[in-house]
Amino acid sequence: MPSSTLEVKMGDRQLTIGELAKSTGVATSALRYYEELGLIPAPVRVSGQRRYPESAVGLVGVILLLRDVGFSLRESKALLASRTQAVDGWRRLAQRKLANLDEQIAKAQTAKEAITHALHCPHDDIATCRNFASVIAARLAGQPLEEAHTDLPTSPPGARSGATSPGAAPSTRNMPRVV
Repeated sequence: MPSSTLEVKMGDRQLTIGELAKSTGVATSALRYYEELGLIPAPVRVSGQRRYPESAVGLVGVILLLRDVGFSLRESKALLASRTQAVDGWRRLAQRKLANLDEQIAKAQTAKEAITHALHCPHDDIATCRNFASVIAARLAGQPLEEAHTDLPTSPPGARSGATSPGAAPSTRNMPRVV
């Protein structure tokens, strides 16, 4: 004979949005946003309250991991959806993201080298440095920083470029020419 009371099985435990937020460390507003974007499925509602299956904790964990490795929420949604649409769909998205990260790393490395060079420049006013002026001119001519800032020499932290011996002129090896 069927029971008239609601039976809840241990595997059917439902989490409120607050419990899901506490379990994942994600704000309730972010969880509602994930739901709005379709990253997590719309939960059932009990007396108007969202009730998520326990499996939502794992899904939010995947979203956090994807964010941590550089995927946008839009990219995360596409990657999660691609798992069920095409066997290698998620791999193509991951390979594209990896190429994008390689590009970002190269740009960050160039920026680091440029800043390191600036910190080791013997000029007290960076605007008087011919290398700085050369990079600015190249950027204004449309060159990306990677091309404008060719391998300028760097020195160990605390040292100044060209400070090999007292009175020695700074080395111009690998420095762009001033036009």
